[in-house]
Amino acid sequence: MRGAFIVVEGPEGAGKTTLATGLARRLRDAGLAVREVREPGGTPLAEAARRAALDPVLAATPVAELFLMLAARADHVSKVIAPALAAGDIIVSDRFELSTEAYQIAGRQLPRDAVLEANRIATGGLTPDLTLVVDVPVDVGIARQRNAGKAADRIERDGRGLHERVARAFERAMGPSLVHLDGTRRPEDVEQAAWRVVCERLGEQFPRLRVQPA
Repeated sequence: MRGAFIVVEGPEGAGKTTLATGLARRLRDAGLAVREVREPGGTPLAEAARRAALDPVLAATPVAELFLMLAARADHVSKVIAPALAAGDIIVSDRFELSTEAYQIAGRQLPRDAVLEANRIATGGLTPDLTLVVDVPVDVGIARQRNAGKAADRIERDGRGLHERVARAFERAMGPSLVHLDGTRRPEDVEQAAWRVVCERLGEQFPRLRVQPA
């Protein structure tokens, strides 16, 4: 039986990494095989591409940034994600292709059709079974990162205009496998809402999934 591919998306400071970790824990507690991954990253090549894309010193151009991200994704999908899904595992990914639409298309304003076709080649047509988008206003995300003392990477240091375009792209994203969550709520409330969605969407495939109190 093929596994399931869950992706958590959102702008900077949305809490998506915390949510992805919490969902993976709940899935393991349900007795399921889970693989946590992040993008860009997941293989030696993908991690090298991540470092290059986010390094302020290298200052990748928008087009170079796109191809670094897609090179990382192509390697990650072929070597990690696709084999794990074929083995029946559940993948929980911190970012995937919707981030390309938000950052490289909306944020960097690269040509949509060309970017989507390049992404399709990188993924081999693989798409998530469920995408959870954690929405937060730009000011909330920036404040959270500042309060956490997080060191900003090259993309996070870019101007407010880019981050506003990115946040709007996430807010407006639509699709049959996509669900929006209010990221301004407490992290435990966001996780419980996300878990309910996971159980509703994947419960038939994985009967062990049950909605439990937080």
